[in-house]
Amino acid sequence: MSIQHWPLMERPREKLLNLGVETLSDAELLAIMIGKGLNGKCAVTVARELLSKFGSIRGVMTASKSQVCAIAGVGEVKFCLLKAAVELVTRQLGEPLKVRESFNHAEHVKRYLLAKLKDQQSEQFGLLLLDSQHQMLAYKVMFKGTINSAAVYPREIVKQVIEDNAAAVILVHNHPSGIAEPSDADVRITRQIKSALELIDVAVLDHIIVADIHTTSFAQRGII
Repeated sequence: MSIQHWPLMERPREKLLNLGVETLSDAELLAIMIGKGLNGKCAVTVARELLSKFGSIRGVMTASKSQVCAIAGVGEVKFCLLKAAVELVTRQLGEPLKVRESFNHAEHVKRYLLAKLKDQQSEQFGLLLLDSQHQMLAYKVMFKGTINSAAVYPREIVKQVIEDNAAAVILVHNHPSGIAEPSDADVRITRQIKSALELIDVAVLDHIIVADIHTTSFAQRGII
């Protein structure tokens, strides 16, 4: 049955407008993004099929285009809307990091980096480039690797820091294994990068590992 034939207060959009977005189920939220169903299936039915196939909202949002579009009623346009929603949330989480002294609040940084990296299937090594007031200038992915490792070159990091005129950096990389413990190689490359950046008077404030929903801070561990 078409959503238009549902009782008014059971329709996702009307429910959101009258009762608040927090009252919607996962399927109803996805249905609003999907917009319309196809071939006799309403948007809520399509949303439920997506959740059933991928297990959760996170599973839906991180699935590939081919996987998502294999569900009848979801084409490239709707896939793009889902990806755009994820990116909007990630950018919103990054906004506090552009405010003066924001990097005194470690939770802001962790939430942003989790949004960036927790669902990456291969290892990435990135930089949070900061100005002299420790406001974020940019986030740059410097190196990408396999599921096990990423080749990291300190000279490339020095070049990027100079190009962006950064005064300080936070190093970050993910462990697709889901284990947030730093390896000996992680500690070694951190020290090499720190030594290289000291030559141009740029501070390494931290190195954060993201592993699934967990993070490890080298600064909090006293490693850096």
